[in-house]
Amino acid sequence: MNLAALDLNLLVALDALLRESSVSRAAMRIGLSQPATSHALQRLRDLLGDPLLVRTGARMELTPRALALRAPLTQALDQVRGLFTPDAFDAISSERQFRLMMPDLAVELLMPALMAKVTRAAPSVRIDVVPWRGPAIFHAEFARTIDMVISIGNAFKGFHRQLLYTDSDALAVRRGHPAGRQLSRREAFLAARHVAVVLRGQGEDLIDGWLRSKGWERRIALVVPSYIEALHVAARTDLVAFVPRRLITALARPLALATVAPPLDPGIDEQYMFYPTRAQLEPGSIWLRSLMLDTGRGLGGAPAPRPRTR
Repeated sequence: MNLAALDLNLLVALDALLRESSVSRAAMRIGLSQPATSHALQRLRDLLGDPLLVRTGARMELTPRALALRAPLTQALDQVRGLFTPDAFDAISSERQFRLMMPDLAVELLMPALMAKVTRAAPSVRIDVVPWRGPAIFHAEFARTIDMVISIGNAFKGFHRQLLYTDSDALAVRRGHPAGRQLSRREAFLAARHVAVVLRGQGEDLIDGWLRSKGWERRIALVVPSYIEALHVAARTDLVAFVPRRLITALARPLALATVAPPLDPGIDEQYMFYPTRAQLEPGSIWLRSLMLDTGRGLGGAPAPRPRTR
């Protein structure tokens, strides 16, 4: 049989005829008129070389060929329907491995709460986190290897973007720092020695570009590649770290840090969740994105800057 010449609607009609053993009831089942269903039956008879339905007294009966077709036809139609129905993501039994890329501050703020949710819902799912590698990595080949990216910035080619949470920047110093709250004043801020954070793919700490636009230039004594490293250094020296406020709050107790409002308000930072366009309707991706969005919402609104000391 030439499948290209086969009208697949005939298979739906055949399924109804085999289930109902009646042209009129089959017509009602699939929403066709009785003449249209009778025409479909005739075409099926011609295609299969079998009468399929024969009259026996006052009722119609299936031929042996028709009876033999019922089970395989039902199975075949279920498989065809499955081609157009995405597989559900069964979290509790899944052993899937998801690959995420994010900077260290996102790991610190999001992953403990996210993993608590994953452990409850999908104990065999594995999450692999790889370090932030900069915007140059965003290309088609990369999109095939990653499930999610957490980052600031604009949309990247081949990825959708959703706002995850907002933050603001503040100064982190060790408790007992000699300048203390005086760092909220311009003179003390500019006189202090700072630890800058230059992530991979960046030429400088983003806060320095913003300060320069305001006509300010801070003294950088040390450059490190991550925010957490900057906070560890600030906790053990008199260097000052200008970093996201949420991260200072998260590590203030274990690192004995204090938060100081900067002399200039840098405004609100927006952290986004990016995911490949190809995975927009993929059930596993939808599941993970839902958990991540819930985790981001759990952080609450952007922390308010503290009053500055004059």
